[in-house]
Amino acid sequence: MAHGHHRGARAIGLENRIGSLEVGKQADIIVMDTQAPHLTPMYHPASHIVYAASGADVRHVLVDGRLLVRDRQLTDMDINAVMAQVNRIARDIRETQAG
Repeated sequence: MAHGHHRGARAIGLENRIGSLEVGKQADIIVMDTQAPHLTPMYHPASHIVYAASGADVRHVLVDGRLLVRDRQLTDMDINAVMAQVNRIARDIRETQAG
């Protein structure tokens, strides 16, 4: 799978920055929990991830080397504060539409 990404990076002239896991390259990585009934047994990992896995199976997320999700919890934002802001925006929209 990584080999195909390397060819894609080469095609757009970015093979020295992305496309493979190497020191100094940018990388986005997800770690999935595959110990679940709907992912067992896993004969063909790439196909199984595409057709059977979901976002709920993601355990850790790293973007450009930064850990953004650890054990299914956001590390760089307060989810309660974000939800409160979304609810305020939704309330403002409802009030604007109501009258």
